[in-house]
Amino acid sequence: MRRLNPPFALAILAAAGLAGCATSSLDMAPDSPDRPWQPQTDAAGAIVPGPAAFAGPANSASSVNSAASAASAASANPAASARSYQLPANPALAAVPPPPALDQAHAYDLPELIDLAESANPLTRIAWNDARNVALAAGIAKSAYLPQLSVAAMGQYAGLHSSNSSVLGDSSASITGHGTTSVVALQWLLFDFGGRAARVEAASQASVMANIGFTAVHQQVIFDVSVAFYAYQAARARIATTQQGLDNAEAILAAAQSRYKHGIGTVIEVAQANQNRAQARLALVQAQGAESNSYLALIAAMGISPLSKPRIAEMPAHTLPAMTNDSIDRIVSSAIARRPDVLSAYAAERVNLAKVKAAESDFMPKVFVSATGAYNTGSSSISAVPAIGQQLPTVNLSGGRYGGSVIVGVTIPLYDGGLRSAVLAQARNDADSASTRLTRSREEAVRQIVAAQNTLQTSLAAQAAAKELLAAAQTTYNAAFDAYRQSVGSVTDALLAQNQLLAAKNADADSYSSALSAAAALALATGSVESIPMRDNW
Repeated sequence: MRRLNPPFALAILAAAGLAGCATSSLDMAPDSPDRPWQPQTDAAGAIVPGPAAFAGPANSASSVNSAASAASAASANPAASARSYQLPANPALAAVPPPPALDQAHAYDLPELIDLAESANPLTRIAWNDARNVALAAGIAKSAYLPQLSVAAMGQYAGLHSSNSSVLGDSSASITGHGTTSVVALQWLLFDFGGRAARVEAASQASVMANIGFTAVHQQVIFDVSVAFYAYQAARARIATTQQGLDNAEAILAAAQSRYKHGIGTVIEVAQANQNRAQARLALVQAQGAESNSYLALIAAMGISPLSKPRIAEMPAHTLPAMTNDSIDRIVSSAIARRPDVLSAYAAERVNLAKVKAAESDFMPKVFVSATGAYNTGSSSISAVPAIGQQLPTVNLSGGRYGGSVIVGVTIPLYDGGLRSAVLAQARNDADSASTRLTRSREEAVRQIVAAQNTLQTSLAAQAAAKELLAAAQTTYNAAFDAYRQSVGSVTDALLAQNQLLAAKNADADSYSSALSAAAALALATGSVESIPMRDNW
């Protein structure tokens, strides 16, 4: 039997070992779809990659039931904690970032809240970093106009041993050589028929897009904080109205008890008044809960820590704008050209048109200059010509200690298997899609502006109607309550008037907040957030 060649056998064993390495990492994944993953942790408590810890034997209960009872089972039976779906806590993540420094004695108005949000909101910083990165990419594209220098230092050692046998006897020879080589290389693309210019234009327009996106993020933050502020003020107003409703309910109850005490009223009237007071208390509790939720929503819109407790100033009364008779065409024409999404889509179109020019330049020749200098301390020297465009790198070996070359050449692409044609087709398709997106963004901008204008007009009309309703409801309540106290009206009329007054006050507060939010939405839709109502001089 023929013996296996040792080098060949070693190669087979190495290949088998490497093949096993590819599947050996499966032990890092969970063992079973119905058993929890038990990660390993380091001394600090952080989860580290590696085989899962022993999860214990699977029980007959379902994994859902195991997860639901994991906490109680872990305290009663330590072994049950091995089957818990609760991940280990990382102590390094337990520290909550401190909230921004706030003056607890100062009540922040809307402009101050917006300033705080723009400086503390993570979205604005992320957009800023994105814009800076894209600007750096434009600088990278411009660097293609400059020559590139590189230095290389290499050490060589060569050894040769040979033996010969002849009728005259055996002979052998050993030859060794060593040395170091230092190489300086320069490459400079002189002319490429506009390829670099097109890439610089694309990168520059991408920077414009990023800057527009940065502005759009700030506009959205201003809008979100403003709307959340208006909603919070409306929730505040609801607390005031529900508190007044509770006071009215207390007054009606007192009148009912007085009438009953004097033998005029009935126990049913007292019971109805008590029920009405209980409902008023429930409405107050619900209004207080809504106020807390709207406060948290305002903090979230600002992007600061929920642990922050800024005091919010009362919103001064704004004079709402009158219904405008301006043509919607005039509003759209003056607003569409400054909307961030339209401007960004226009910049994206220019980016893709520049990419088309860059792809077309790849079909043209390129003129370059290349220079190398080499110094060798041993028996060999190396001079290298780096790659330029389609040109392949060239390495020359000689026996001199000094070597150098200066080359001016032209590379002409001939055949690449259709790669350049495919890239050009993709660039043209992207340019066509960018033009279509620009058209679509303008149409969508018109739709949003028209919708925002209609919403504002409806909100202003609703606010005017709510004020009329509030005035009428207040008059009805005053008359019904006075009549009931003077024993010429019924408790039912007084309770109904009191509830209708509460609903009218809430409608007035909500419609006022909705009108302010609609004005903010129109300002955002027209790209002019500076017109968002913030102070009483708006």
